[in-house]
Amino acid sequence: MANQRVRVGSRYRYEPVMLDLCSPPYGVETGQMKKGDTVKVVNQHGCPPANTMGMCYVEKDGEFMGMVCTNSLRKV
Repeated sequence: MANQRVRVGSRYRYEPVMLDLCSPPYGVETGQMKKGDTVKVVNQHGCPPANTMGMCYVEKDGEFMGMVCTNSLRKV
């Protein structure tokens, strides 16, 4: 299956695929993010841009939540 492409600054609903279930992002581990939450795709300074190797960084309510697989994000 091809990786979905996401746009920086856009909002998506987080629906984790197997990769994110096996290795959850920071926000899930700390309890700040869960399945169904709305997140915003962001680029981090000094890090690879969104869509590199099918991954991207997300934030929720202005707080960094970690790196997720782009296939875990659904359009709102």
